[in-house]
Amino acid sequence: MEKYFWSEPQRFSAFPIARPGYGVIGASAFATAILALIGFAGLSCFGLIVTFFICWFFRDPDRIVPTRKGAVVSPADGKVVVHEVVKENPFIEGPCLKISIFMSVLNVHVNRIPYEGKISRIVYNPGKFFSANLDKASLDNEQNALVLETAEGKKICFIQIAGLVARRIICNVQEGDELLRGQRFGMICFGSRLDVFLPPDTRTEISVGDKVQAGTSILGYLN
Repeated sequence: MEKYFWSEPQRFSAFPIARPGYGVIGASAFATAILALIGFAGLSCFGLIVTFFICWFFRDPDRIVPTRKGAVVSPADGKVVVHEVVKENPFIEGPCLKISIFMSVLNVHVNRIPYEGKISRIVYNPGKFFSANLDKASLDNEQNALVLETAEGKKICFIQIAGLVARRIICNVQEGDELLRGQRFGMICFGSRLDVFLPPDTRTEISVGDKVQAGTSILGYLN
């Protein structure tokens, strides 16, 4: 029988909302109320739909995390669009296994730590806003890279990449933080991508086209 654990305390909420969404939801609800008060029925109905969509977009469900030894979990909800070994990347020396996950506006956008360890480096780079499902998004788009070092001395890099609509990358951890597998560390707003770089000998469990969930789906196993 598969075993799981909670990387963070459960919130026991019927519809948990990510904190970054509070202001956006409040602004949308306020504008909708004003439109209703001044008699713009059509616009207020549209505003209500938009408000409900924003609430749904910022949903932040609790997730159970598998306890399997060496398991690397997905840091994002979405679809696997790249699965290949690359010769180099800007953040980890040598060849790496690259897995890219595309998040549409329909996915949960809260990001989670793929493996337990210490954040040794965080690098933010401003950039462009190509559609996140394109390969050039990994090179040219605004991004925030985190390098995690495991207790065994292995390095994992995961990069938050803004998409065509996204204009805000949120990262709530700092260099030196010790984090658990499946723990929340940030989010990207309104469509985006997350690239993961793993040791090349990682035994993977996914393929291009697979759909994954942050904190729960296993991408592979470190050797």
